[in-house]
Amino acid sequence: MIKIAIYGKGGIGKSTIASNISAVLAVRGYKVMQIGCDPKADSTSLLHGGERIPTVLDMTRQKGKLLRLEDVVFEGENGVKCVEAGGPVPGIGCAGRGIINALETLEKLGAYEVYKPHVVIYDVLGDVVCGGFSMPMRKGYADKVFVVTSGEKMSRYAAANICMAVENFKGRGYASLGGIILNRRGVRGENEGTAELADDFNTSVIGALDRCEEIPFAEQKGKPVTVVCPESRAASQFRSLTESVLFRFKDKE
Repeated sequence: MIKIAIYGKGGIGKSTIASNISAVLAVRGYKVMQIGCDPKADSTSLLHGGERIPTVLDMTRQKGKLLRLEDVVFEGENGVKCVEAGGPVPGIGCAGRGIINALETLEKLGAYEVYKPHVVIYDVLGDVVCGGFSMPMRKGYADKVFVVTSGEKMSRYAAANICMAVENFKGRGYASLGGIILNRRGVRGENEGTAELADDFNTSVIGALDRCEEIPFAEQKGKPVTVVCPESRAASQFRSLTESVLFRFKDKE
């Protein structure tokens, strides 16, 4: 089983990237599970017709010990299994702790044994890398972390913090850094700045995505651009990115 964590600051496009990678992998015959680890709980909406699915935390509150996998795992685009960890009631509780509880609940319910995914993708908020938000990289849930950034200062700052967190866990058997994904925003010098960031952490930029009209067009329809506009340049870039991600796991395929 290939286990991937995609990190990035809020609004950087990591959920769009995760959903398109999931869709591409599913078309290629992989059994995929995408797990949203952002309190906004919108990671999997593009795989579910634009609709949000019930979260693990919400369903746990409702059903308690009667909770079943069918209550929290939903089939999405191309058969991708969709899960949202969810977050606490606003103003109450810790979002990081919520992620820990949600992932532990999936394990207790035997999600990985029941669905037997070839690939698991964790979509994780990267503005903070403490507590539950760092759980996929430090608890053995993911094998590799891929960090999404643009050329904007705060995005690269957040990306550097995530890379630093991965480095700090090195040698403990935790997730390693798989590479940087550049989501271009048209900022001056963003290619060079992102390459410099990758060099700082002895990794590489494994893929770059350009801004285009097809992505928001597809998202208005509640679907990944690789499904709505499969012949577009954006879809081609997502397919190339998926190949680059898989290459980092060549020995596990």
